[in-house]
Amino acid sequence: MTTAPPTPPDTDPAAFVAALRRLKAWSGLSYRQLERRATAAGHTLPYSTAATMLGRERLPREELVVAFVTACGVRDDEAEAWADARTTIVCGHVDAPPPRNDETKRSWRPRWAFVAAAAFATALLGGAASSGAFTDEQEIQETRQTQTSLGL
Repeated sequence: MTTAPPTPPDTDPAAFVAALRRLKAWSGLSYRQLERRATAAGHTLPYSTAATMLGRERLPREELVVAFVTACGVRDDEAEAWADARTTIVCGHVDAPPPRNDETKRSWRPRWAFVAAAAFATALLGGAASSGAFTDEQEIQETRQTQTSLGL
């Protein structure tokens, strides 16, 4: 590891994962060695997860990126650059939103109404459940009915 580690691109998920593959090659470590090094650094990175992460072109979760680059031997400030690049890809480049016409505004209203209704229903059910409105017997009966209908 006499050369500098690869730098993270902030363009798209495929380029980011390709750079992670280059970083693994740069480290010269096996997936099992990466798992042990991540554990020693206080992270969780199963070797199978690391292998799967590098085998796809989807953007991995932030905690996996941090664990992976740390295990590869990247210093803290450089590891932060990888996390920042991932965040930039997820959020996209912040530009001014395009102006909306009346038709666009109308199409969003039903969606927001649905989201608000779902949130309200969830809050009501959560309150009912935490207050003990549902008894254990009722939950057992509902579970049995569900299992019966699923053929379990």
